[in-house]
Formats: sequence, C-alpha cells, structure tokens
Amino acid sequence: MILPERFAKLLEKGDALLRRARTKLGLLDAVQVVPYLSYGTANRLYVTGRVFTDKNIGEAGPTDSRWDNLMDMYRRFDTQEIPGAQLVIRPGDGTEHFVSTNEEGYFTLNMEPQRLNPPVDFLWHPVEIELLRLPGNIPLPEQRISHAPVLVPPPDAEYGIISDLDDTVIQTSATDMWRMARTVLLRNARSRLPFKGVSEFYRQLQLGRNGKRNNPFFYVSSSPWNLYDLLEDFLELNQIPRGPLLLRDMSAKRKSAADASAHHGHKLKEIDNLLLTYPELPFVLIGDSGQEDANIYREVVRRHPGRVLAIYIRDVNLPERQVMVQRVSEELRGENVEMLLVQDTVHAAEHAAAAGLVYVEAVPAVEADKRKDDDTPEDPDEAAAQQRGEGPPPAPAAGAQASS
Repeated sequence: MILPERFAKLLEKGDALLRRARTKLGLLDAVQVVPYLSYGTANRLYVTGRVFTDKNIGEAGPTDSRWDNLMDMYRRFDTQEIPGAQLVIRPGDGTEHFVSTNEEGYFTLNMEPQRLNPPVDFLWHPVEIELLRLPGNIPLPEQRISHAPVLVPPPDAEYGIISDLDDTVIQTSATDMWRMARTVLLRNARSRLPFKGVSEFYRQLQLGRNGKRNNPFFYVSSSPWNLYDLLEDFLELNQIPRGPLLLRDMSAKRKSAADASAHHGHKLKEIDNLLLTYPELPFVLIGDSGQEDANIYREVVRRHPGRVLAIYIRDVNLPERQVMVQRVSEELRGENVEMLLVQDTVHAAEHAAAAGLVYVEAVPAVEADKRKDDDTPEDPDEAAAQQRGEGPPPAPAAGAQASS
C-alpha cells in the first residue's frame, strides 16, 4: 500500500471520529442535501448531489472584504460530508429510487423514468429528492425535501455548447500561480470577472438561429465540487446561460498512478458522456490555450467524427501555447473541423455568424457587451474597498487634468 493511500485512510478515520464526537456533543451543524444541476433525456436521467453539514456561507455581496471571501473559501473546503446517508429520488412518474451516499458524501443515480415532471424555464425538469435517514445518531434536518434541476434538451435544439470555465468564462489567471491564488481565495461570485463580452456571446449561442433560446450549455471543468455554489452564483449574476456544472471530486485518495493526467481524463470522460447521451446533437466546443483544451478537443473530434461544428480557443497570450493550438488546428482541418484561436469574444462571434451558428446581428450585440465590460474596474477588490470607505480613491481617468 502506497503512502498516499495510507494517509487517505487516516484522514477518513479522523473524519469519522470527529463526526461522531461532534454528534455526541451536539456540535454537528445541520445537515443539508445539495442537488447538482444535471442532464438527461426524455427516457434517461442522471441525478447527482452531495450530503454534508451546512457551511453557513451567505450570499456574496459587492462590499464583502477579502477576509470575508477567504473565510468563505475555507468553509467550502472544510466540509463535514455524511457517508451512508439514505435518500429516495422521485422523477415524477410515481416510482421511487433509493440511493446512499459514498464515503465523500456524494450520491449518483442513472434511471429510466416513464415520464418527467413538467419543465421549469423551458429546459429544466425538477426531480424530487428526500433525505430518509442519517448514520449514527445524526438528527434529520427540518428541510428534508429538495429538487434537482435536470436539463433535457428539446428535440428542436440546433446544437449543444460545451465550455470550460477557468480562463474561458471566468478570469482566473491559471497560468500565473500568484494571481490565480489571489483571485480564487480572495474574490467571491460578485467580485470575480467574466471575460469581456462572454455573457452576450453565450446568450447568442443559446439563441442560435431558430430564435427559441433552447440550445443547451454544459460546463466541464477540473475545478473541485467544493466551488459549486460559487460557480453557479457567478453564472447567474453575470446572466450567463445556466447549464450543468461537471466538476471534479477533490478526494485525498489518488485514484491511480495516472492521476497526474486527471485533468485531461476528467474532461474527456465527461465530454464523451455528453456526446453519447445526445447522439443526434452536434456540439460547439469552447476552451482556452492555457492548459490542455486544444488537445482534449482534438481527441473528441477523432472519437466522435462529424459531431463537432466549431471549436473556439481563447488565447491566453503564451507563445508556446499559441504554437501548440495552431498545430492542432492544422491537424483538425483534415477532419473538416475548424479550431480558432481567438483574442476575444467578438472574433468568435464573427466566425459563428459566418458559419450560420448565430444571427449576423449577434456580432454588434457582443461588441456592445464587450464595451460595457471594458468599463468594469479591473480590480473589483479595490472597488469594493472604496465602497466601504477603505483604501485610496480611484485614480483619475486617462487624460484628466489634476485640479489646482
């Protein structure tokens, strides 16, 4: 047995002992069920979520301090998950499906319902989840029933969109460790910034050419599930189309000797599952040049020929990455798939309009959204501090003359 596995087992035993001690002393926080946004079809649903103690993270505010954000981030990772919790899932056809949480508190169910509950917001079908029992002497919470929103694309959807999150939708600076740590630890859903124009570009892709706004979005990321609430709030606050967030379990236990390539493997597996779930639906893929998105998407094209309409890779301005993306782009031309290395969302929107994916009118709409984002302060932390009366006043605009 290798050392990481022994360490993981010690952590699991320590968690169990701590949970029992807190339960016996009445110090365990209230338990909550968190259903995750998921997806399915009219005859197969995938439902997933997690059971853990309430982390007491409030709604992100524009004036939250860096200390507030840091403490919220600590709470997200200081989870007291509940293994062995028993739940029942009711898809809406009168059937009941019983599941239990694993050692990390997660539950997952694939099922074939006879019918679905009526959709909410066009694409989303609610699935009822009831918490039945908790292990040991842990008391059941007052709120035992929740609903998992499951996305089911309609038959007339034109295409689906699979997007990365970090450095594709959200400015994370993943290629700069210090800036990334500062962003992830010290900013919340309100103070983290989307890339300029991405909100309107994604809304235009969801609208497509049939004008029904029913093209489904899926977000595949190597971010841990612990950040789920922050990422979901970020999408909502920035009016970016809602979609299942397919994140990664940050377990202490290394799953295999090939764990170093877990980023690549996780994203490829999730994208494979999506294309297999919707065999008649073509897809647009969106990522960035900072990590392995270009190579992953090349593999997707080869595994699923004829299924990818276009690939947009946001340029993070690393010369060696630009060369790699251009090389992959040349290879994919032989597969009749265009991969574009784009500087901004306007460039991507222009290509999407020319390719017939969006209306021509989408381009000026994305340009206007980008101009609006250009006026957003580059450092939201400093803007928030100014609202609280802390820190120096904002610098004068370029070209402004100082008063005498």
